[in-house]
Amino acid sequence: MLIARNLAAVLDRIHQAERAAGRPEGSVQLLAVSKRHPPEAIREAYAAGQREFGENYPQELASKAEILKDLPGIRFHLIGHLQSNKVKLAVRFASSVDTLDSPSLAVELGKRAASRPEPLPVLLEVNVGGEIQKHGCSPEQLAAVMEAVLAQPSLRLRGLMTVPPHTEDPEGARPFFRQLRRLRDRYGTDLLPELSMGMSHDLEVAISEGATQVRIGTAIFGERPLRG
Repeated sequence: MLIARNLAAVLDRIHQAERAAGRPEGSVQLLAVSKRHPPEAIREAYAAGQREFGENYPQELASKAEILKDLPGIRFHLIGHLQSNKVKLAVRFASSVDTLDSPSLAVELGKRAASRPEPLPVLLEVNVGGEIQKHGCSPEQLAAVMEAVLAQPSLRLRGLMTVPPHTEDPEGARPFFRQLRRLRDRYGTDLLPELSMGMSHDLEVAISEGATQVRIGTAIFGERPLRG
């Protein structure tokens, strides 16, 4: 029951951060990052009430979605970089693609998603820290990516996502979370209602800067198992 206890502790942190920011309880969605953790761990989190899960790799997401398809209402978000040759898998198994970062990927995803009964929700990943080793469009490229997504009727634009430069001090992430919020505010919450930002060590800072979704892995599932 360790995962259930961890999940409850994370939800308590989220609710305290919502109160501290003067926001209503439930305004921030928890995305449990289950990358590299076994399906049994996801089942335990599901049994404790969690429904939204994040996976980094399309193949792993597809495998877990198949294994856990007996669980009503479970949803898997793709939160890792999506290569064009994996788009078909993502469209089939992901409930949301949260890392769309180029016009060309929008076109390919839109083409494949036309086979779905409903539009595929997407978030646009923005590399606010300008780190060359990370994916995501630059703030200057965001308008072009948005335009490409809005041109695809099979995609539904939901908001923005970022992974800021790592800092030991959670406050170090604040300028990057603030930058993403200001980008969103430039286009409006009607067009971009969601802000996915904040992880285990800095979720309170992210919520104070307007996050509507936090992506938490280690604090729920523990350290990720090493690949064998």
